[in-house]
Amino acid sequence: MAKRHQQQQTVEELPLVAIDMGSNCIRAMAAKRIGPNMLHILGVEELNKFACVERGVITQTSNAGYSIGVVLRLLANRLNVADLPTAFVLTGGRSMQVVSVSSKRDQVHKREISKRTLDEMEDECKRKIEQRYPDVAVLGIIPAYFRLDGVEQDERPLPEQRAEMIEGHYVAFVGRKEMETYLQKSFDQAGKSIERSFVRPEALLSAFAAEDGYDVLQEGCAVLDFGAQTTTLTIFKGSEYLFNKVVPQGGYHITHLLEQQGIALATAEKLKCQFGHASAAQVKRNLSLKIPAIAEVGGVLKVSSEELAYTISLKLEEILKPLFEILSTYESRIKTLYVTGGASMLQGTIEYLQQKTSMHVMYGAHDQLLDAETEQKYLEPTYSALVGALIMGADYRDEHKDQPVKAPSLIKRLQKQIETQTELIFTEQHAN
Repeated sequence: MAKRHQQQQTVEELPLVAIDMGSNCIRAMAAKRIGPNMLHILGVEELNKFACVERGVITQTSNAGYSIGVVLRLLANRLNVADLPTAFVLTGGRSMQVVSVSSKRDQVHKREISKRTLDEMEDECKRKIEQRYPDVAVLGIIPAYFRLDGVEQDERPLPEQRAEMIEGHYVAFVGRKEMETYLQKSFDQAGKSIERSFVRPEALLSAFAAEDGYDVLQEGCAVLDFGAQTTTLTIFKGSEYLFNKVVPQGGYHITHLLEQQGIALATAEKLKCQFGHASAAQVKRNLSLKIPAIAEVGGVLKVSSEELAYTISLKLEEILKPLFEILSTYESRIKTLYVTGGASMLQGTIEYLQQKTSMHVMYGAHDQLLDAETEQKYLEPTYSALVGALIMGADYRDEHKDQPVKAPSLIKRLQKQIETQTELIFTEQHAN
């Protein structure tokens, strides 16, 4: 009886859960929606015990699967529920790019636009890209704009609207095929299912637009997502993603540069976070720091705050230089540059970017999307993408309230094999 109940369980009965497959840890967040664009955080768990993601791409599916299983089990325990069988997941990585694609439907007569028609148009766009580029997978496909009988629409068409010709223009985020394959395999090994995947830039923009008002999208904005091993720049205006670029370096590479001076990695990370600045000009007190060297070097290393900041600024310049060039090209179309990601918490980051770009720069915030009971630490940029994924996940559930909880793909394949084998045996028995 318990098994039958589990099979009939719908997603609406479950808490909203999102997973961020970061390079330094795998993090899961659970929440419940308490109003439009308003969440109550139920809990967060993370695991960084095993290396399984490099520069946004899963490299060890067994380790990733184990980590997914552990964080969801810990989260279920925290929430005092038996199981969390499914989750929304953020995707991204060094090979991710944007591609424009379109689809048309001639309905012959002017009739209502069905959700099925719009879904079929998205599916057609996905097939077009995968046929054109056999080595890539579509990680996410997002409507840019529609034309109904030649008239451009501001929003996705509603079911009550009527048209003879429907024209849909989309932006697709694509990446190497193994990104999608490894992600699915990792969830299979964890015995969990992916309720829906969202590309990380889309989740971040969703959070920031919900926080500051959707006018920021119309005015034009850019998001600089400064992660541990990758730094991503996404530029958006109106309803269109103008540009997306991933640089395969991030906060970890700053830490690694400090480590090369002869100190332990953990010491280098603490030094960067506590005393580091984005540039030497921002150092108000030039402290003399004494740092224990690694055993091979021995003794104590001495460095000043200004010397530390200068070293950090050299690496920052190397990481961000190609992105500064892109920002300069699109400067007239960007009103706000949002900064987010764990590595963005380096002291003086906002001032450094303002000086380099002459733009209005601010941290992407999501505090108004969470209730007053939220712990302070969950307001940090590290959690913005997860909050964005949960906001989008809540909207997704509105359209799929009665959808049963998906079984993991591996279980589906096994069930199909069993059904096929049973059918063959049945056919052979009747033939004899």
